[in-house]
Amino acid sequence: MISTDNDPVETSQSPRSPSGKAFVMISVTEPVKMGTGVQSYISYRVITKSNMTEFEGPEKIVIRRYSDFEWLHDKLSEKYKGIFIPPLPEKSAVEKFRFSAEFIEMRRQGLDVFINRIASHPVLRKSEDLRTFLLEEEERMERIRSIEAGIFSKKSSDIFQMFKDVQSKVSDVVLGKEKPVEESDPEYEKLKTYIFELENHLAETQKQAFRLVKRHRELGQSLADFGKAMKLLGACEGESFGKAFSELGSKGEILSLKLQKEAYNLLMNFEEPLKDYVRAVQSIKATMADRANAFRQHCELAETTKLKEINLDKLRLMHSERAREAEIDFKESKAESEEATKRFEAIINTMNEELARFQEQKTAELGLAFHEFAKGQAKLAHDVADAWRGVLPKLEAL
Repeated sequence: MISTDNDPVETSQSPRSPSGKAFVMISVTEPVKMGTGVQSYISYRVITKSNMTEFEGPEKIVIRRYSDFEWLHDKLSEKYKGIFIPPLPEKSAVEKFRFSAEFIEMRRQGLDVFINRIASHPVLRKSEDLRTFLLEEEERMERIRSIEAGIFSKKSSDIFQMFKDVQSKVSDVVLGKEKPVEESDPEYEKLKTYIFELENHLAETQKQAFRLVKRHRELGQSLADFGKAMKLLGACEGESFGKAFSELGSKGEILSLKLQKEAYNLLMNFEEPLKDYVRAVQSIKATMADRANAFRQHCELAETTKLKEINLDKLRLMHSERAREAEIDFKESKAESEEATKRFEAIINTMNEELARFQEQKTAELGLAFHEFAKGQAKLAHDVADAWRGVLPKLEAL
């Protein structure tokens, strides 16, 4: 276990903890391309620094690839129902962008955020799977994943049958044979509406942020081309005109670099955080699907138990020999129903806690992203105005 109590544990995204306080600092660094052709992938050094004995020393370094992060995400999603599992950065669907320096850095940054969110979560940080991910050597990690993959393949026939059952259920709902069982809690309905609207608005804001990045890059390239053209024009003019035009061209090239730099900052510190929150909301929707399944099981088992109880009462009145067998069946069904109810109620309580954490985290992180956006735009506007203002005296003298 990573922590033995519920006290906050500092992570690398938090201020350095005071002396004597439990802390863990995790960083995903040094992406390196491994292999060739279709077998190539990017590996990362995952460095864990901690004063906690569970981490086997003050520093641990392991090599991980994206699929290892996927393994951790899937394990946590499977075990911790009701918790909003932090999202992973997306895969590149376009082959030629997979190994571009920009995409690799975006993914590294996203993986760093992912692992630190898990390590700072009061429940997820105690996961044995997180400890395995952070501490096990590469060979051992690969062996664990291979064993689990083998177990999964053995269950493929069961999964296929489950898929057919789900497909049948969906068909029944679509054809009107069976109505879906859904919660009727007004407060939960408000929450679902808020989450769907939040996803739409975040996605639209991220889309416009992408357009801003694109415009900055295009304007930067246009200024670079303009700067070169002005320098060539200055070279064929007289001394006074030539110097003024050359300086104008130089200012254009300088501003081009500033715009390209600001475009990169916008991408990393504004568009990517927005995209990450779109994925975070999708993680909340996945938890809502788990809650819907738990509610459905709770209702179905409660109904089944009720029918078995009615059947038991009937058999007792008839003094049937099958009453004893029916009683055992009823008690087993009742126990399953009570367990399903507990699971459903646990998911509700966990989701309520998670929503409070999500809102607090969203306010802090998106607030910082918008602040950095405004600050960067203000500085860029100031630099642009200063640059053009600097050449005005020479142009006016002409």
